Amino acid sequence: MAAIDLRYARALADVISEQKRNGQAVLRQLNDFADLLEQSKELRQALADPSIPEGQKLKVLDAIAGKLGLDSPVRNFLAVVIRHQRLDDLRSMIRAYDSLVEEGAGITEAEVISALPLDQANRKLLEQNIATLTGKQQVRATYREDPALLGGAVVTVGSQVYDGSIRGQLRQLKSRLIAAGA
Repeated sequence: MAAIDLRYARALADVISEQKRNGQAVLRQLNDFADLLEQSKELRQALADPSIPEGQKLKVLDAIAGKLGLDSPVRNFLAVVIRHQRLDDLRSMIRAYDSLVEEGAGITEAEVISALPLDQANRKLLEQNIATLTGKQQVRATYREDPALLGGAVVTVGSQVYDGSIRGQLRQLKSRLIAAGA
């Protein structure tokens, strides 16, 4: 995620927080607009065309805002995005905003890669351990398998990777043995 996307997302999150709006509702509205933008090539071209006066673009945005039921802070945010010609970055801004909303709600995202499928009991235990490790109240994890791990799991939370796989442990052992022999 680019720093500029995060800057826009933080600005929106600050406004939403100040106005005590529902962050998830705002997220849905943003995604509704982005979906519409992706579906309509003509709309994308019209809003991105520098030869079209800003006033006309805002009229189009207002018409869409009315049909989609966009709250005023969402409409205003989109107006700023359009004004600064950042529509191509809208999806990454939305992802950054989503991360901020989840962070504020005490939710963290994690990716878990295990050698074998995990049953519900092990998933729940792992998620509790991740919550304790990260200090978050809730963990939203995605799971997948990679037989090359041999056993254990690799957990990624944000940019932090926790490698508890057998493959990772063997790699560490190899590094220590090489370092001891040097």
